[in-house]
Amino acid sequence: MADNISRETFSASAVVSSRVVSNETPDKHKIAEASRIIAALQHELEELADLGSGPFAAAIYDAEGNLVAKMPNTVTLDNCSHNHAEMNAIKAAEEKLGTYDLSPFYLKLYSTSEPCLMCMGGIMWSGIKEVYYGVPTESVEEITGFDEGYKPGWLEEFRKRGIIVYGNIERELGEQVLRNYVAKGKKIYKPSRQDEQ
Repeated sequence: MADNISRETFSASAVVSSRVVSNETPDKHKIAEASRIIAALQHELEELADLGSGPFAAAIYDAEGNLVAKMPNTVTLDNCSHNHAEMNAIKAAEEKLGTYDLSPFYLKLYSTSEPCLMCMGGIMWSGIKEVYYGVPTESVEEITGFDEGYKPGWLEEFRKRGIIVYGNIERELGEQVLRNYVAKGKKIYKPSRQDEQ
């Protein structure tokens, strides 16, 4: 692992202790704020999933802490494979701010789970400056069977592009939300692969 990728244990909230992953020296204030936002998103997911959304949500805030956009995953609702929560939130922020280039606004994206391969591209090309996520890819794939894509060294690649990342925030809460989604028999959406036929 590269020396500039930090993996340290922090208490993200009074109740949950997380093994936080970051591509900068971890900041306890950023972790505490992310914990508050991601926990709130996780708590909203049960109701959203009952309305047909996938088990993921994302929110974008500006540098002053104002909510710019908040969206769930709507792949099955919209019959559109790219309507992941992060992509929906980015699109809503771009529409609200009237631009495809979000970089002048110094926006922070909070997601209930680690961004998939597609969402990473959307984050990078939109100009988002900071990313905070809950459940890591390996847990998402293990619990749900979703295919999150191949993402080697992405924390370092984001760091090279000036994008700060913190992960595994409110991980345990998020993993339970995903388990509940699966236990309710909700749809696991992914294309069939040749080796699965």
